[in-house]
Amino acid sequence: MIYAEVIGDPIAQSKSPAIHNFWLEKLGIDAEYRACHIRPEALADYLATRRTDPDWRGCNVTMPHKQAVMPLLGKIAPPADTIGAVNTILPTGGGALAGTNTDAAGFLEPLAADLAQTHYFRMARIIGTGGAARAIITALAGQGFTLVVAGRDPGKARALLNELAPAGDHHTCPLAHFADPTDFAFDDREGCLDLIVNASSLGMQGQPLLAFDWSHAPPGSIAYDIVTAPPDTPFLHGARDAGHRTIDGLAMLIGQAAVAFEKFFGQPAPRAHDAQLRELLTR
Repeated sequence: MIYAEVIGDPIAQSKSPAIHNFWLEKLGIDAEYRACHIRPEALADYLATRRTDPDWRGCNVTMPHKQAVMPLLGKIAPPADTIGAVNTILPTGGGALAGTNTDAAGFLEPLAADLAQTHYFRMARIIGTGGAARAIITALAGQGFTLVVAGRDPGKARALLNELAPAGDHHTCPLAHFADPTDFAFDDREGCLDLIVNASSLGMQGQPLLAFDWSHAPPGSIAYDIVTAPPDTPFLHGARDAGHRTIDGLAMLIGQAAVAFEKFFGQPAPRAHDAQLRELLTR
């Protein structure tokens, strides 16, 4: 049976098998999507084994392998080459492997209607400087956003901007900057697009909460949290209480999985069933 899989260390928490197997069942495809626990020291051996398996259609890559896997691949395809991280590996024939990244496309998918509009100005406040932030910074810079990246280490935030979005007039600040109230008077935001993005693990089950005071959000902002467990985070609760539209982490997770699914199995994911899939993922 043909199959694809997700690799990581740890991997038990991954929702990817539930997503892909749900779609495979809906489409009646005789295939399987698995989770495979691969420790860092076993990564090279894993790829050596899979590259000669005729039934293997590729894999998704989660932490901590998204950058470590890159030297082991024959080709790094866009946008992974720009992002500097791989989350999807595909066999390209003759034992060759190519790495790509579907995180940026998955992040942008629920913003498609907004991005189709013309704006006088686009600004995103991004919280976090980890692996997910790399894809999000790259994606939003490519959509004409001015970025403010907040992290525990503003120097790391600046290094990310210099690497991933060197052409823009972007800014950094300490994470604590957004925790305290501000009396900043925002100008007229008519015709502007403002995003507040939690690209960190803060607010995830078992992690500290994200301290964000919503006085920092311009009127009409969209709050976007990439955390998926729980999908409805305190960050999003606070955004709604402040009158802002929200997007949860399942939107990005399902969006990036759909891009990978078509690459693995040759058919578009059956997105008409998204409501049922969301219910499955939140049980």
